[in-house]
Amino acid sequence: MTTAPQPKPWILGIHAYQPGKSKSASGQALVKLSANENPLGTSPAALSALTAARDEAATYPDPDSRALREAIADLHGLDPAQVVCGTGSDELLNLAAQGFAGPGDEVLFSRFSFAVYDIAARRCGATPVEAPDNNLASDVDALLAAVTPRTRVVFLANPNNPTGTFLAPSEVARLHAGLPADVLLVVDEAYGEYVDPALQQAALELAARHANVLVTRTFSKIYGLAAERIGWGTGAPGLVDVLNRIRGPFNVTASGQKAALAALADQDFVTASREHNIKERARLAEAVAALGNHGLYITPSEANFLLVHFAGMVTAAEALDALGEAGYAVRHLPGQGLPNALRITIGKSDDMTRVISTFRILCGETA
Repeated sequence: MTTAPQPKPWILGIHAYQPGKSKSASGQALVKLSANENPLGTSPAALSALTAARDEAATYPDPDSRALREAIADLHGLDPAQVVCGTGSDELLNLAAQGFAGPGDEVLFSRFSFAVYDIAARRCGATPVEAPDNNLASDVDALLAAVTPRTRVVFLANPNNPTGTFLAPSEVARLHAGLPADVLLVVDEAYGEYVDPALQQAALELAARHANVLVTRTFSKIYGLAAERIGWGTGAPGLVDVLNRIRGPFNVTASGQKAALAALADQDFVTASREHNIKERARLAEAVAALGNHGLYITPSEANFLLVHFAGMVTAAEALDALGEAGYAVRHLPGQGLPNALRITIGKSDDMTRVISTFRILCGETA
C-alpha cells in the first residue's frame, strides 16, 4: 500500500521550466539579459493604465477579456470571437496540448525549440517527439517525416526560442499543407512583432483560412508587460471553443487587460522597440563576427536575442562567468543541448557596449 498520493507517471517525467537568472551565485543583482524582456520597459500609456486599474482590485476581471479581444481583433483584422486570451501565451500552449492530445498521442516539435513544448506534452500524458533541426532551425521536411498516426499537435516557434531562427511564411504554409487535417499546428509567435511587419500577418491569415491552425502571441516581449502575464491566440471557432472550455475562468487580471489595451493603442512604442532591437542586435552580431578568429559566431536571429556560440579557446562557461563579473545575467543552455552557446537578450545600448567590451577583453583584444 502507498502512504501518500501518487502522481501520474507522466508528470514525473517533467523537468520544471527554468527561468532566466537575475542574480549571481553570490546573490548579487545582475542586469537581466536572460529572459528576453524589453529593454525599453513598458509603454507609458500602459503604465498609467496599470496604476488606474488598482481601483478595481477588489472585483473580478471580465472573464472573457471582451474589450481586449476586440482591440486585438481590430488591430490585426480578426474576428473577436476567434480570439482567446490567456495567462501569457504559455497557458494557451499548454491548453492546446491538453485539449487535443493525451495518453497514447504524440506532440511534435523541432529540436532546439521552446522548452515549454516538452512540458505541455508530458503534462497531458502525451509523448513528446523531437524532429531533427536544420542548422538550429526548424526543418519542415524533418517535421513532416516525423508525423505518425499518433501525432495530434505540432508546435512551431517562429521566430524560434532559443535560437532566433525564422521560417518564411511559405515554409510555414508548406508545413501546414503536409499535415493531416486532424493534426493541430500551433504557430507560437511570441517574438512575432520583432520581424518585418510585412511578414507579421501571414500566420494569422493561415489560421483564418484553416480549421487546424492556432497562432499564439504575447504581451510579455515587445509590449513590455511580462509581469502581467497576458497572451492571446486565434484560430477557427472550434479551436477557440476548446481553449475557452478549459482555460481559467478569470485568467487575465483586470490590470493586465487594461494595460494590454493601452499598450495596443501605443504602436509608436512597439515601433521604437523593434527599431532599437534591429539596431542593437546588428551591432552585437557585427562585434561577434569580428571575433570569429577566436571561435565566436552567432546564429542569425529575427528575435530580440542572439545565440552566441563559442568554438575556440574561450568557452561558453568562461564567457558566462566574465559577463556575470561585468554585471550581466545571460542564458546558458546545456540542458537544451547547447552547452557551447549563450543566449543574450538585446538590452539597452550601454549594456550592449559593455557586453561587446567583455567579449573583446575575454578574447585578448582591446575593449
